This record gives sequence, structure tokens and C-alpha cells, in this order.
Amino acid sequence: MDFAPTDEQAAAQGLAARIFTDLSTPERLAVAGTGTDAELWKSLCGAGLVAAVEEIGLLGLVLLLEEQGRTTAQVPFAASCAYGVLAVARHGTDEQRERLLPMLRDGGAVATGAFPERGGVRADADGRLSGGVPYVPWLRDAGLVLVPDTERRLWIVRTGDPWVTTEPVETTAPWSAARLVLDGAPGERLGGDGAYEEVLAAGRTAFAGLQAGVCAGSLARAVDHANTRMQFGRPLSTKQGVLLRAADAHMDTEAIRVTAYEAAWRHDAGLPYGRQALTAAWWASEAGKRVVHAGQHLHGGTGADLDHPVHRHFLWGRQLDAHLGCGGEVLQELGESLAKEDAE
Repeated sequence: MDFAPTDEQAAAQGLAARIFTDLSTPERLAVAGTGTDAELWKSLCGAGLVAAVEEIGLLGLVLLLEEQGRTTAQVPFAASCAYGVLAVARHGTDEQRERLLPMLRDGGAVATGAFPERGGVRADADGRLSGGVPYVPWLRDAGLVLVPDTERRLWIVRTGDPWVTTEPVETTAPWSAARLVLDGAPGERLGGDGAYEEVLAAGRTAFAGLQAGVCAGSLARAVDHANTRMQFGRPLSTKQGVLLRAADAHMDTEAIRVTAYEAAWRHDAGLPYGRQALTAAWWASEAGKRVVHAGQHLHGGTGADLDHPVHRHFLWGRQLDAHLGCGGEVLQELGESLAKEDAE
């Protein structure tokens, strides 16, 4: 395995870092409230970063999402790339790719997905979908939503259709989420057997990469605070307890990063990676939760300020924990997968 980025991946990551750093500032995030930063999303699409995901692969997307996570930028990057660009590029027909990819690349359409499966959506013989999903991230921005049915077939649904209702819901992090209600909505089939499992694994890997960035950003803020905050004439960073807590958070962050890299690398190499994606999701859920708690705790009383930037990392880390299925659920699924392999 070689996780070293290619020249193209490194260039895209560097460009993403500059755009996120310049445009996703605490001041702009405060103005955005719970909505998407439309100007930032336009800049990312205009710079070709969404379109580039087809070339730089899932590992490249993970690198870009790390940069997003460092600033908790409010754009549907992970959802639209994992459930839109990569899903259509990998599983779409020639006609679907020709029709859908151009609008996804330039941001003319935003895609999201009802993953992990959280509802009971049924499809009839005519491809009409009925049912609901309690919350779908970035659904308020999306024109296309990828929905799995009870048979684990994938369907593309247009949110503007009259048989589709979206009801805004607030989540822990400001992800422009909404409840999805389908009442005989027409669905467009995407992919065949195995597409559900592959798209789910890609989504888990992408959101694990996002969590790696969230944790890295939280830890960076905590380290800066500990180095500059004086207590009894000495920086907080000289305290052994602070050093140990930060060291544990660093190791957890690296574990999230390397497991996400492994899953993404295997995806791009055409190797099985479902269990690696589950491993990355477990680390992102369990360790991510520890890191963002540590980041807030290491800020002391400052961490209790809901307007402090570190609190955004806390909210995002907890939302990613919930979105990935929480550690216990993911671990159970991984254990069942391993037990099934042993039985065979």
C-alpha cells in the first residue's frame, strides 16, 4: 500500500486548503448560520475541485475533505461527491453519466444520499417510491437524492418532483438537513447488484476523511490555546495532563486518517474494501468523539463558549459520529461480516 498522494492529488489538496482557509473563516461561518455557504460552494466548483474527484479518486476526495473538516466549511462537498459524482461515474450508464455528471461537476446540481439506510422506502414494479427517511444531510440544497429501497436497490430521485416532500430538520451540526417523504415518486435506477454496498462503503470512507479533518482542526486549536494560555506563569502546554490528553487525541486522529486512507486506496485500486470502510467508520465515530471532546476540554472555560470556533468542531464531530451509525452499530456490522466470512 502506498498512501503518498499523486501530483494531481497533492495539487488539488493544496488548492482546497487555500480556498477553505480564505473563505471559511469564523466570521463567515457566523453569518452563514445553519445554511450553506453558497459563495464558497461556487468557488470550489469554479476551481474544478468537484469535477477533479473523478480523476483523483476516492483517496483524493478524502484529502480534500480533510481540508474541509479543518475549517468545518458549510458546503455539501462529501455528500455531492460520494453520492453524486463518484456514484454516477462508477455505476451510471453511459446516458446517465453524459446527462448528470456535467451538472454535478459545475455545481448546477447538488446530490446527496439517504445513507446509512435510515428509513423504509419501497419501490413498486414501475419504479415508484414510497416511504420516508428521518433525515438526509444537505437535502435542503440537493436537486438529486440517492435513495436505497428495502431491497437495497439504488434510485435517483429529483427533489423537485411533486411526489417528493422535504421537511427541514435541525441536526447537531448545521448540515442543511431535511426529512424525505416519498409518495409514489418516480425513481431512476442506478447500478445493479452490489451498487448499494459499494456506494455505502464509499460514503463511509468519505465521511471518515471529513472526520479526520474535523479532529485535526479541533486539536490544532487546542494546541494553540495550550501554548499561549498562561497559568501560574507557565503555558498550559507544560502540564503533563494536558500533554497526555493532546497526545492521545493526536494518535486517535492519525488512526482515523490512516484507516480512511487504506479504505480509499483499496477502492481506487479496485480491491475489496467494505470491511476497511467499516473500520474507518468505527474509528471516525469512536475516536472522533473522543478527540472533539478533548479539544473542547483542553480549552477549559473557553471551551464552554458556544460561539468559540472549537465548539463547531465539537458539533461536527458528534454529528459525524451519529451519521456514521455510532461506534457500537458499526462494530456490530463489522463483527457480523467477519463471522460470516469465517462460516464460509
